[in-house]
This record gives sequence, C-alpha cells and structure tokens, in this order.
Amino acid sequence: MIQFNEYPFEKLNKLLKNIKANDNYEPLSLTIGEPQFQTPLFIQKKLKESAVYLNKYAKTSGEEFLKDSMIKFVKKRFGVVLQKSEIIPTFGTREVLFNFPQFFLHDKENPVIAYTNPFYQIYEGAAMAAKAKSIYINLTKENSYKPIINENDLKKTDLVILNFPNNPTASTMSIDDYKPWIELALKYDFTLLNDECYSEIYIKKQPSLLEASLSFGNDKFKNILILNSISKRSSSPGLRSGFIAGDKEILSGYTKYRTYTGCAVPLPLQHAAAVAWSDEKHVEENRQKYRKNFEIAKKILNIDIPEATFYIWLEVDNDIEFTKRLYKEKNVKVIPGSFLSRDNQGKTNVRIALVEDEEKTKEALTRVAEILKERVE
Repeated sequence: MIQFNEYPFEKLNKLLKNIKANDNYEPLSLTIGEPQFQTPLFIQKKLKESAVYLNKYAKTSGEEFLKDSMIKFVKKRFGVVLQKSEIIPTFGTREVLFNFPQFFLHDKENPVIAYTNPFYQIYEGAAMAAKAKSIYINLTKENSYKPIINENDLKKTDLVILNFPNNPTASTMSIDDYKPWIELALKYDFTLLNDECYSEIYIKKQPSLLEASLSFGNDKFKNILILNSISKRSSSPGLRSGFIAGDKEILSGYTKYRTYTGCAVPLPLQHAAAVAWSDEKHVEENRQKYRKNFEIAKKILNIDIPEATFYIWLEVDNDIEFTKRLYKEKNVKVIPGSFLSRDNQGKTNVRIALVEDEEKTKEALTRVAEILKERVE
C-alpha cells in the first residue's frame, strides 16, 4: 500500500481546525489556484450544444477536431509546428503528471525523478507511485527561484520535471535558461518534462520548452515533453482539457498505455475545449484581470509584479505562525510555503493566489498587509 503524504489543503485544515477566526471579517481564501472568474459564455454555450454526444464513447487518443485546435494553438502561440504524433489530448494535466512517470519508469531499475522544490505535490505522489527516488531541485531566493543544475544528480536521473512559469514561486525561465537543461537531457539521456500550465497567465509573454528545443537544434524534440492546460487560460478547470506534447517516440508508447487508464475526455467537453483553445480574445481579457490584481498587490504589499502566474510567494518570518495569525485575526486563508516544499524549503514564505475579483483581492491583501505591518512594528 502506498502511504502518500497529506495534501497541502488537508494540512491547512488541520492547522486551522482549533483556531477561531475573527468573525468581524468576511471569510476570504487565497489558497487554491482555481480561477474564480466565470467560464466565458461562448464556451458554456458550446458545451450545452454538445450534450447530445453523451451517448457516445470518446477516443482515449482524443478527437481530431480537438487535436487540431491544440496544434493550431501551439503554432500560433509558440511558433512550433507539431505533427499529430507529437501531441496527445489529455483529461487535464494532473492525471498525466501522476500516471506518466508510472508508465515511463516501469522498466527502469532503481528509477529516479528530479523535480523542482517547492512543488505541485502530484510530482511527489507520482514518484512514490512509481517507486522512484526523488531528487529535489531547490528553488531559492538567492537564485531568483530558478533551478540550479547539478550534473552529478542529473546523470543518474531518468525523468526531470520542471514547472515554469512556476507554482508557487511565480519565477520564470527564458529560452536561454532552458538550453543547458536540453543539452544535459541529450547528454545523459533523461527525459525533460516542463509543466507549462501557467504559460498563458502572464504580464510578459513566456516561452515554451518546445521553442527552446527548436532553437537548440533538437527539432524532433528528443527527450523533451511539455504539458499545458486550459484550466487557468480559460477559467475552465472543469473542462479537464490539457495535452502532452513533444518526443513522438515516447508518446507512441504512452498512447498505448493510456488506452488502459480510462482517462478519455467526454465528447461534450472536447467540443467545448476545442472552441476555447481556438480563441485568444477571452484569454487576453483574463490576463487583464490578473494584471489588475497584481497592480493592487504591488500597491498594498509593495511587491514586484512577477512576469507570469497569479501567485505571490510572500516573504514572512515564519510561514506557519503567519498563516495561523492571519486566519485568527483577519479571517484570511493562505498556504504555508513549507506545505508546498520539502528539504526545509518554504519556511519563510506563504503562497497567495490572486484568483478573486478586484474588490475581494483588495480587501484580502489589505488584511494581509495589516498583519505584515504589525510584525514589523
């Protein structure tokens, strides 16, 4: 039996269980990375129109119209032309992050996964399910929360998972930042996967690892994979639409594996997702909302606005004590950084998700600032 670690939100509930929040304030939560804006109406309309397809099984490999919309998105957004053998539509990306390592590492002796730390906890769960050793690629303030290369670790690693733009630190990578990782993936023959689910929530346009692979001359994407999702891009986490793209040799075997997983996306969701992937106007409107929230955060918290994501990796003295006090005195929930980390990372940070409207964001961050001010005084 696999003994998974508690999820961050379970830990938070336990942490705050016996604390009575100040009920003079309306409860506000800045914990989960779930957009609170309405899914655009044209997407909802397409979903309703497509309900007639509920009487049909969906292909595990995804319908051609959905795959076409994703390929066009990648070309328009990143200038990368993918063959159909180089992309697989998926049931979101969480399921891929969990089951791909099990598929990929199945025949490896003493498998090893390296992934960024702090992290999305699915990476850790996937390593445990695959009976793989975990190597942490620590993201530190001193290195602007960018991954530091350790060749001694990488040469014994089978799979490296990066996550840029990054959750939770909001750090980003340039094409030049990616190139050494691609070089080492080819040199030591490990697979490099970048989780790019926040690539479309940006102030400054972000590159894809696929772009970097092309610029490096690796036009077949050997040992290179990326993930992307519609959840943040289109305020549509319920559509469960994502994709994995890159090395067709790896994806060929993974396609066969997926026929056994039962993760086919229902046809109505595929139709709705296809129109969402094909439209950019609503995405820019979403970006403007997050941009305004960051402007509010800059004014209230005196922080630098990150290039991408909707997260603030806020510095505090002690993540646990700050979280408890903020909840007790101001009725606001945030996630302690140590709940998203291992190896003693994150103890002086909390993650704040700016996913609410301007009014709620301003109110919540004002309360956060009050606690920060009292700490200083």
